[in-house]
Amino acid sequence: MADVEHALARSPVVLLLGARQVGKTTLARAIASRAASSTWFDQEDPEGALRADVAKQVLMPLRGLVVVDECQRAPFLFPLLRVLADRKPTAARFLLLGSASPDLVKGAGESLAGRVAHVDMSGFDVSEVPANKHGALWLRGGFPRSFLSRSDSDSFAWRADFVRTFLERDIPQLGIRIPADALRRFWTMLAHRHGATWNGAELARSMGTGENAVRRYVDLLTEAFVVRQLPPYLPNIGKRLVKSPRIYLRDSGLLHYFLGIRTRLELMSHPALGASFEGFAVDQIIRHFDATRDSFFYRTQAGAELDLLITKDGRRVGFEVKHGDTPTLTRSMHIAMEDLELSHLYVVHPGERSQPMADNISSLALRDLSALKTSPRTTKRRP
Repeated sequence: MADVEHALARSPVVLLLGARQVGKTTLARAIASRAASSTWFDQEDPEGALRADVAKQVLMPLRGLVVVDECQRAPFLFPLLRVLADRKPTAARFLLLGSASPDLVKGAGESLAGRVAHVDMSGFDVSEVPANKHGALWLRGGFPRSFLSRSDSDSFAWRADFVRTFLERDIPQLGIRIPADALRRFWTMLAHRHGATWNGAELARSMGTGENAVRRYVDLLTEAFVVRQLPPYLPNIGKRLVKSPRIYLRDSGLLHYFLGIRTRLELMSHPALGASFEGFAVDQIIRHFDATRDSFFYRTQAGAELDLLITKDGRRVGFEVKHGDTPTLTRSMHIAMEDLELSHLYVVHPGERSQPMADNISSLALRDLSALKTSPRTTKRRP
């Protein structure tokens, strides 16, 4: 809530973005309840939606906070909001809630340049639930209704309904003409390649289509906040580097749905256990440091790699994810430290203890992530 309120204080328009069902509307209602005055428009409600022909007449006299839910259904608003945002003094602040739309961010950026602040929102994270619920969060994912379900089976059923609604209703409503069965099949393929580098040719062969089509599919799922494309870090160090992004399903619960994992016992014995924890940890770390645009992975053709690299304030901090209570140092970690001149390297694991491992290398229990400062700890390297 604080991030959105701070954004509203500095910008006349705030675009709150996130996947469907992550709680954007609930958050916006809580913010509206704290405002001196507020007005709400729901673009999915025929009776509560703004119409293009009267939008200017309706919005012009409003004061206080104006919330527009599902704003991707009202692209005509952006040019109008530019005019309203430029009024002196600013009479109203506008909070726009948006889900999946390839043109949403582009449209807002083109029409509202310099006037709009973006805030990304995801489901629950490890800082928002007790430590004894982290396992459930990993299994069920962060969507509130999935995580808070009465049982694992109810959670799995909710995720099944979410995927069906997303494919059969949400995507067509955005004007995107992709057969639901084809996109479901592609999404399932990504789940089985979770954490792997992008290989469009292989996926295209499996789908029986062209590389441009699968590129469009993955970009669509990325723009819908259900897939993350983690880009490679490409410093000029004279080594042959992997240059394709790594692909992760952002929500671990959706990953487990597509893999057919219903219980923690099934997860612990599944071949994708390590990849699942890696994706879960990577997502939690990026969100904790608010580093979506500052996050990379690193891998050389010779095999040296680092799961996550965050660049902040001119410093580079590395994270290697291991599913094991007692992680050990590897040669690859030392190579990454030298190649990237890391300020610090954290070896993230699901255990309970965080402790030093070597000079500027520490093990980090994921449960202790919230104790790290927003800017990752950095120390000078010894000569």
